[in-house]
Amino acid sequence: MKKATEALDYKTLLVFFIPLGFSASLVTMSHLIINSTLVRGENSEFIIASYTIALSFFGMIERLGVLLRQTCSSLVRDRYSFKLLSKFALYLLTTLMLISVAIAYTSVGDFIFATIYGVNAQMVATIKGIYQILIFVTVFSTLRCLCQGVIIYHRQTKWLTIGMGIRLAVMYGLAMVFIHTGQISGKTGAVIFLVGMAIECLISFLEARKLVSHMPEKHERQVESQRVISRFYFPLMFSSVITVMIGPAINVFLGKTSDIELAIASYAVALSVTQLFLSFFSYTHQIVINFYEDHSEKVKKFTFLVGFLPFILIALFSFTPMGRFFLEEIMGVEGRLLMASLDVLKVFLLMALVFPFVDYFNGLLMVHKQTKVTIVSQASNLIVTFICLMVGIRIAAEWNGVIGAFAQSMGLLAELVVVSSIIHALNRSRGKGSFNLKKDSVEKGYEKVNPS
Repeated sequence: MKKATEALDYKTLLVFFIPLGFSASLVTMSHLIINSTLVRGENSEFIIASYTIALSFFGMIERLGVLLRQTCSSLVRDRYSFKLLSKFALYLLTTLMLISVAIAYTSVGDFIFATIYGVNAQMVATIKGIYQILIFVTVFSTLRCLCQGVIIYHRQTKWLTIGMGIRLAVMYGLAMVFIHTGQISGKTGAVIFLVGMAIECLISFLEARKLVSHMPEKHERQVESQRVISRFYFPLMFSSVITVMIGPAINVFLGKTSDIELAIASYAVALSVTQLFLSFFSYTHQIVINFYEDHSEKVKKFTFLVGFLPFILIALFSFTPMGRFFLEEIMGVEGRLLMASLDVLKVFLLMALVFPFVDYFNGLLMVHKQTKVTIVSQASNLIVTFICLMVGIRIAAEWNGVIGAFAQSMGLLAELVVVSSIIHALNRSRGKGSFNLKKDSVEKGYEKVNPS
C-alpha cells in the first residue's frame, strides 16, 4: 500500500505510467483484429457498416461505465468506500442494462438506427442482433473499470498491460477460428469483443480482489456516503455526454465541404493516427490523481517532460517520410487521400500539443473533487468547435478535412484555457501558485461555489 512519506523518482512514475500507456494503445489493436476479421466475410461492406454503427452507439453507453475507473482511483481508499462504490456501480450497471435491452429488443432501437442513423430495415435488424451481444460487453467493461481503479490506486498498473495482452491473444486466436471456418457476420465482431473483454475483466477482478483484501476497513479520508460518489461521478457523466457530441458534429459539418468524401476520409485517417499517439498519454490524469497530493512538484515536472512527446512524434510523422510510409504501406492510403491526410495531420499538431495538459488539469479537478468544472470546460470545447466549424464551412469550404482538425484542436485549446483559468483563480484566491494547489484550499473554495 502507498505511503504518503515515500520518496518519489522519475523511475517510479515511468513504471506507473508506461503500462497504462501501453494498455491504452493496445485497445486500438483489439479493434484492428475485429475489423481485419470482418473484412474477410461475404458482403463485407454491409457487415462492417452494421458492426460500426452498433459499436458507435455502444461506445456512448459504455463510456458511462468507463468513468468508474477515475471515480474509483480518486475516491476508494478503504474497504468501506469500495463497498459504497460497488453499490453505486451496481445501480449504474442496472440502468445501463435497461437502456441497452430497450435498444436491442424494442422499437427504441428501430427509431435510433432507422431514423437517427438513417439505415434501412435489413441493416436495423442486423445492428440490433449485434447489439444484443454488446449488452454483455457493457457488463464486463463496467466491472473491469471498477476493478482497474483499485489496481491503479495501488500502482500495480502492469496488470492493465498484462490483461490487455492476454485479451489480444485470445481475441486473435478466436478471430483465426472464425476466419478458418468461414463463419463471419456482424455478430462475429461482437463475439470476439465480448470474449476479449470478459478475459480482461476476469484478470482485473482477480488482482483487485487481492488488493482490496489488504486495504484498511476505514481510511482517515474515507468516503462516508453515496452522495460523495454522486457529486464526483455525475459531473463527469454530464461532461462526457457533451464530449460525445463533438465527433458527430464534425462529421455533419464535413458533409458541407466542397469534397465530402475526401473531407471525411482524410479527417478520419488523420484522426486515427493522432489518437494512436494520444492514447498512450490519455492516463496523465492518473499520474495526478495518485501522486500529486504528496509530490506536486515532481508531478508537474514529469508532465512537462512527457507532455510534449505526442507533439514531437506527430510532427515527425507530418514533416518527414516516416508519416507517408506509415500511411501508404501500413494503412494502405494512397493518391490524393494520402496527401490530404498528411495535410490534416499537420493541423492536429495543435491538438497533440494541448491534449496532455488538458488531461493534467482534469486530473487536478479529480484530486480536489472539482469535477463540476468539467461540465463548463467541455461545454466551452463544444461551443468553440461549433463556431470554428461554422466559420470554416462558410469562408473556406475547400479546406475539407482540415476544417475538422482545426475545429477540434481549437475546441480542446478552449477547454485548456477554461480549466486552467479556474484552477489559477482558485489559487489566486488563496495566494498560492498554480501548480502548488493544496487540497484544503481547493475544498474550501469548492464549498464556497458549491454549497451543500
